[in-house]
Amino acid sequence: MRKVLYILGQLDDMDVDWLARQGRKRQIPAGEVLVREGMPCSSVFILLEGGVEVTIQGLGCVANLASGEMIGELSFVDSAPPSATVTAQTACVVLDVDKTLLAAQLARDDGFARRFYQAIAMFLADRLRGTVRRMGYGAGASLDSADVLTDELDEKLLDAVSLAGDRFDRLVRTLATARAH
Repeated sequence: MRKVLYILGQLDDMDVDWLARQGRKRQIPAGEVLVREGMPCSSVFILLEGGVEVTIQGLGCVANLASGEMIGELSFVDSAPPSATVTAQTACVVLDVDKTLLAAQLARDDGFARRFYQAIAMFLADRLRGTVRRMGYGAGASLDSADVLTDELDEKLLDAVSLAGDRFDRLVRTLATARAH
C-alpha cells in the first residue's frame, strides 16, 4: 500500500479528483487477465483491493502485486506493448484510467504532467531497485519496506505521506459513490 501513497503524495488534490472522475472503478474476478504480454492495453490501473500475478513468457511468475500498485504504467510511458501478463489472483477492485484520456490531460495540464511523471519515475525506480535486489546485486530499501523511512523522516516526506493517505481515502470514497463497472 505504501507505493500508492508515494504516488498520490506527488499529485495534488485536483489531480486525484481528476483520476477519480475520469477513471472507472472495476470489479475484476479471480483469473481475469488485466494486461496481456505483447498485446496493446488501453488502460493504466491502480490496484485498490486484491492481488495480481505478473508473468513473463518463458520465465513464469516474476512478481505478485497487492493493493496500491500501478499496472500498465510502463507501456504508457514508452508506448511499447506490455512486457508481461498481469492476472488477478483474487477478486480485485481497480481504478481503470483510459490511456487516451490520461495522455490528453497530461498534454493539457503541465503541472499535472510534471507531478504524474515524477510519481511514475519514483514508482519505476522502486521497481528497478526491487528487481536488482532480487537478482542479488544489493540490498536497498523499497517503498514497501519499513527501512525506506528510517533515514528519510523529514517533515516534507511525512506531510506527503499523510496527504497521500488522505487522498487515497478520498479516491476510494469517490469511487464508492460511483457506479461500479
